[in-house]
Amino acid sequence: MSAPRQDAGGWLADTPKPVRIVTYVGLILLGAVVGTAGALVQGGLFPGGLLLALFATTGLFFGGLRLTGTQVGVGAPALGWLAAVILLSMGRAEGDGVLAAGAGPLLYLFGGTLIAVMCATMSRLPQPDAKSGRLGK
Repeated sequence: MSAPRQDAGGWLADTPKPVRIVTYVGLILLGAVVGTAGALVQGGLFPGGLLLALFATTGLFFGGLRLTGTQVGVGAPALGWLAAVILLSMGRAEGDGVLAAGAGPLLYLFGGTLIAVMCATMSRLPQPDAKSGRLGK
């Protein structure tokens, strides 16, 4: 077995670990569950249901970032969340749809997308035992 490459992008050439794959698949499924639940709850009590759905979305995306320590940890649940929300907004031939036109569903869709982008672009948390980059420290 060869040692992992240390050049830039070397992690792309390495085989992913099974635990990491299971984690990302679990985050995708959890994103779909939170997206579905949020789509159903946001219309219940307009301001409260929408805020609850957005708080759950924020917790999922930030939790994925903290769990994995990478931006992919935000992208995986965001992928599941977005797929669920888009599928629920499509509706059927009869005209039924979970997400109807209105301010609440639009705020949920755009707010969740904005939260995903904010969590994905957050600076990474400092690693333990990191040396200071300042001179003389």
